[in-house]
Amino acid sequence: MESQIDTLHILTLIGSVALLMYGMKVKSEGLQKMAGSKLRNVLGTMTTNRVTGILTGAFITTAIQSSTATTVMTVSFVSAGLLTLVQAISVIMGANIGTTATAWIMVLGGSNFNMLGVVYAAIIFAIILIYTKKNTNLGEFIIGLAFMLLGLTTLKSNAVDMNLAANEGIMGFFSSTCHWGYGSYFLFLVIGGLLTCAVQSSAAIMAITMTLCSTGVMPIDMGIALVMGENIGTTITSNVVALSASTQARRAAMAHLVFNLFGVIWVLCVFKWFVGIICDIWGVPFTPGEASGEVSATSLNAILATFHTAFNVCNVLILIWFVKPMEKLVCMIIKQKEGKPAEEEEGRLKFIGGGVLSTAELSILEAKKEINVFVQRCVRMYGMVEQLLHIDKGDEFNKLFSRIEKYESITDNMEVEICDYLTKVSEGRLSIESKQEIQHMMRVCDELESIGDSCYNIARTISRKRQHASSDFTDKQYEHIHNMMQLSEEALGQMAVVIEHGEHRFVDLNKNYNTEHEINNYRTQLKNQNIVDISNQLYDYQIGVFYMDLISECEKLGDFVINVIEASGIREKKANGFKVQ
Repeated sequence: MESQIDTLHILTLIGSVALLMYGMKVKSEGLQKMAGSKLRNVLGTMTTNRVTGILTGAFITTAIQSSTATTVMTVSFVSAGLLTLVQAISVIMGANIGTTATAWIMVLGGSNFNMLGVVYAAIIFAIILIYTKKNTNLGEFIIGLAFMLLGLTTLKSNAVDMNLAANEGIMGFFSSTCHWGYGSYFLFLVIGGLLTCAVQSSAAIMAITMTLCSTGVMPIDMGIALVMGENIGTTITSNVVALSASTQARRAAMAHLVFNLFGVIWVLCVFKWFVGIICDIWGVPFTPGEASGEVSATSLNAILATFHTAFNVCNVLILIWFVKPMEKLVCMIIKQKEGKPAEEEEGRLKFIGGGVLSTAELSILEAKKEINVFVQRCVRMYGMVEQLLHIDKGDEFNKLFSRIEKYESITDNMEVEICDYLTKVSEGRLSIESKQEIQHMMRVCDELESIGDSCYNIARTISRKRQHASSDFTDKQYEHIHNMMQLSEEALGQMAVVIEHGEHRFVDLNKNYNTEHEINNYRTQLKNQNIVDISNQLYDYQIGVFYMDLISECEKLGDFVINVIEASGIREKKANGFKVQ
């Protein structure tokens, strides 16, 4: 019977930690869906200096209860070029302060931390909101908060029921490892880092640490060493996310690690003195390596929460004056890659990393930035096609044609990779607006790939004419081809502007439709004229075929451009109050 009880307690422990982590995730996602694009814009608009950056990072992290999510968000914004490295460092500093809120929730909950009445009332209210669809996002936020509090409550009550202080094996472990001086601190620091890295939630490990200390199992200084290890472990996620990102993004993630390492090093130098001050604040005697069995659980939790907050606040107060040196240091650690061929760099995605971000709503921003790059590569590819028409030297022609061929392969790969990414993002918890936005972006990618195919078809027609035609285009034909290509180039340029600035209040679509009508009319005019010119023997039939193939392909490209604009959802934005001039 005893083993069954032990097994139940262990399962309850694991389940309560899982419930805590899940609640934090649902709460974070619900908040992001409520805020929508506003949350994405906060980091970009409230980081004008290092102080506002710190306040912004602290505010967002307190709201979503996840320094990891804030840091990943910041790394992504740096990768997308929306934040500078200096701005990102200040936001990351603030995120470390905001993450201390979870510990204070347990302190304010009291020694029993029994909030079941509030939790169940919140769950009922949240389910009503979700099922009546009055405010689904708010309902998800409330139910996530309720799960988080339920996990904390269950974790605390389960620890009391387990009576760990009477377990000889656990007490033997702590008694044998808590008297090595700084060796013990290093051991528990490493354990805290490894556990946080494995669980991917410093809040969950903090809750376990507070439970062990408050039940008299773990000495308070060992718990504090675990807390310092948690600060190191929580930096691993952002560094893993940044591995496949840009150099600046990897530097931002490294700054998070440097910040916490510096804090751990200076605190270890004054560890016993620092811990002693925190204990004195709460009137608790401090004996290194000894559990405080006679001290109330609330006081022990308050000591841990106070240390966690003081550690991060002091660290920020020290390093806020050294943001620039920190920037130089991380730039020295992670150097810019040099000597990489331009074309090799063109073949990889710039903003989308190796996996979907933990914040699904934010992943849409990365995809948008990548689609902008996709558009620019299509425009660049068309520019190469225009150059190809005027090259006479064989080697130079073959070199440029091969580059166009490579670009066509790049556009194919970009479509697949971006759409695969968006498909994974759509599997997450998204607002209705975000799901519609993903559908628009996938259609845009499909049409952009068609533009790449159209550019390649024009290049192939020029190559076939060069190989098989017995004569060249006439001056009049060249003039018509130039005019048509100029119209297509103008259409592509207008498309690039619409895609880049599609979220702005004023988007001029009339130019795009006017250019498309002009291309269609010009194609019809040249088609009729071509029949007349062949009949009048101004050029042979084969040249006429190549000539019209170029004209028709340019007209198809214009159709794809309009398809991109319509697929982007600009018309829906007009219907929602956006003024189209």
